[in-house]
Amino acid sequence: MSRRQQRELAVPRRTVIVVDDDPRVGRSLESLLNSAGIEVRVFGSGGQILESGALAEAGCLTTDVRMPGMGGSELFRRTTAVYPLLPIIFVTAHQDEEALRFALDEGAFAFLYKPFDGEELLGTLEAAFNSNQPSNNPDIPGL
Repeated sequence: MSRRQQRELAVPRRTVIVVDDDPRVGRSLESLLNSAGIEVRVFGSGGQILESGALAEAGCLTTDVRMPGMGGSELFRRTTAVYPLLPIIFVTAHQDEEALRFALDEGAFAFLYKPFDGEELLGTLEAAFNSNQPSNNPDIPGL
């Protein structure tokens, strides 16, 4: 491995992939994260992100739980099969105990309920960027 590749691996990637079928949520998160100096790529479905290849550049993935077609749980399964150390944050507007249990059992980094505070999300993302593996840490917001 070259020194450049080693440096790239040592620096946390600060790109967040946002997957949400509501374009208003995507635009809102893009604006928030860009204002904090975080690069964002927004996708409207799990299929779009998987086809794009953008996960290879991600430092964190946030996904809505309930979406038409592929939901957040299936996107989690497919993503972690290829990128097992990528921190994944679930977000939902619904009190979904099944999704929460899945997230806890499978090692999601956090689980946030909409509407969430922007500072809460930014703090969670900072922790995710600095992690080297997904966490069930109860000190992480949402878990």
